[in-house]
Amino acid sequence: MSQNSQAIRIVIVDDDEDDFIITSDYIKGIEDNDYAIEWCSTYAQAVEAIRTSAYDLYLVDYRLGAKTGLDLLKEAMRMHCEQPIILLTGKGNKAVDQEAMQIGAMDYLIKSELNTEKLERSIRYSLERSASLKALRANERKYRSIFERSKDAVFITDEALRFKNVNSATAELLGYTPDELILLSLYELITEGKDAVFQSLSQSGEVDDAEIILINKQGEKKYCILSATQETDDTGTVYVQGIIHDITNLKRAEKAALQAEKLAATGRLVRTLAHEVRNPLNNIQMSVEQLIPVNQSADDALFLEIIQRNSKRINDLITELLNSARPSEMMFKKTILQTALDDSISAALDRITLQHINMHVRYPEYPCYIQADSEKLKVAFLNIIINAVEAMKDIQGELQIAVKPGTALYTVEISDNGCGISAENISKLFEPYFTSKRNGMGLGLAATLNILQAHKAHIDVKSKENFGTTFLISFPAVT
Repeated sequence: MSQNSQAIRIVIVDDDEDDFIITSDYIKGIEDNDYAIEWCSTYAQAVEAIRTSAYDLYLVDYRLGAKTGLDLLKEAMRMHCEQPIILLTGKGNKAVDQEAMQIGAMDYLIKSELNTEKLERSIRYSLERSASLKALRANERKYRSIFERSKDAVFITDEALRFKNVNSATAELLGYTPDELILLSLYELITEGKDAVFQSLSQSGEVDDAEIILINKQGEKKYCILSATQETDDTGTVYVQGIIHDITNLKRAEKAALQAEKLAATGRLVRTLAHEVRNPLNNIQMSVEQLIPVNQSADDALFLEIIQRNSKRINDLITELLNSARPSEMMFKKTILQTALDDSISAALDRITLQHINMHVRYPEYPCYIQADSEKLKVAFLNIIINAVEAMKDIQGELQIAVKPGTALYTVEISDNGCGISAENISKLFEPYFTSKRNGMGLGLAATLNILQAHKAHIDVKSKENFGTTFLISFPAVT
């Protein structure tokens, strides 16, 4: 073999040495050739050479003892051989020619028709085509790797957005297996933004950073950014390729930050009002205490008692407002979620019983552990349960309480079939002092939100007027 490292290494696989010599002489006759030619006389040696990628090009005789050149071709394809293989045969055979090309041969030559010119053209063509195929395969591997490893959902669909190919991130985001997604259209999973996506694709053939809401297989809302373009393949078939970026956690963080900002602003307002009200209130209380001993009139005593009693009530109300706006101290420890729920249900049981509410509780058979302050969590659950009970009619009420395990999360689901909440009011639900109750103060759910945020829990509310409301609270699981 040539010592020139730049030489193109060619092996002739032929069990007939005379044929090897004839073929090699043709190759040596090629002008300006830079070929290192070797002989491989057995099928086994050829398989080993292919396995180790020992050569740049293989000239393979059709007859190799008990095996054939087609057998070697098949073996080479199984080993993902990227070097070109040219099949040589003693006689022309159209069926063998077609099969060889289908399997992966670069060319098919008849020995009796060989000459230097024909071999030069075949070798040059095969090497050039092999180089092109290698580049294509390298690009395919590169883009396939990007496709598969992308953290964003990457997909290909037909014109109607029916899935054709998806990466693992798409399956993970939507909760379906790739095989299940092939039976679905993206339009079926979009709950908000569908019309805008359809119009954009119809008018311009692309979607640029459209905000959409998807529903996955588990019924969870996913807030996403969709980018997609229509393309046409070599056959004229239109397809759509796109990327979905999940911004659900970002939306949750924005929502939590907004709620925290509202609570903080409310707290500042309450503390300012409390300070401004308590100063004159203290003066009133001290004045009443001075007047009570020196006034013997029954009427005066009655009015002074009224002033004193209502001053105390105002003071107590200010204290309650301050407590609702002040973050409470939490004592976290490993807690069974089902136990915390049971404590809240027990506290609300009299109310549930008196209203003849039908309650259904579903828990996993194993304990679900979270880090929690049991007493505070009991208050948070109790506020939600009592609100659910108050929203339902006597006897007709159906209260559903469930714990659903998920990936690194446990989700508490509290559902009722009550009056529901309007879309306008859902956005205000956890704001302090917002209430739809005649005698409510609007502090219960605000306190609940404070407690749940301290537990690093995420809360979501689904409601439809006259049909009911569902609270979904997700807690980080601990082992």
